[in-house]
Amino acid sequence: MARSQQLGKAQYETLAAFRYALRQFIRFSEEAAQAAGITPQQHQALLAIKGFPGRDRVTVGELAERLQLRHHSAVGLIDRLVAQKLVTRAPSATDGRQVLVGLTGRGETALERLSAAHRRQLKQIAPELSQLLKQLGCVNE
Repeated sequence: MARSQQLGKAQYETLAAFRYALRQFIRFSEEAAQAAGITPQQHQALLAIKGFPGRDRVTVGELAERLQLRHHSAVGLIDRLVAQKLVTRAPSATDGRQVLVGLTGRGETALERLSAAHRRQLKQIAPELSQLLKQLGCVNE
């Protein structure tokens, strides 16, 4: 592994500030999900399903990969989402071995509300994050 250029105190402070800002956003996201009556992981699952490239439904394996979960953990998560009527699951019409998971109307509504809140929060913190990234030399000015 190539040795990277040593960082100065100011760069460590900027990295720490960036990490702190990210953690504040994650905490905001966790609290927003809980206020909506779902867990942060359930919110992530809804977003992963809706945001999957090119489709509105995903396989259990695809969801597990997007959330970096083991297959059986994804199945348990889907079971809880189905119980809350946030997603449906059905066998694939083209491959009966696969199960497809999609959002219900209730899931769509919950995700819409959470996504709007997240966009507002991101708009609020974007200038700070942008400035920190510039200070770190990660983006062009």
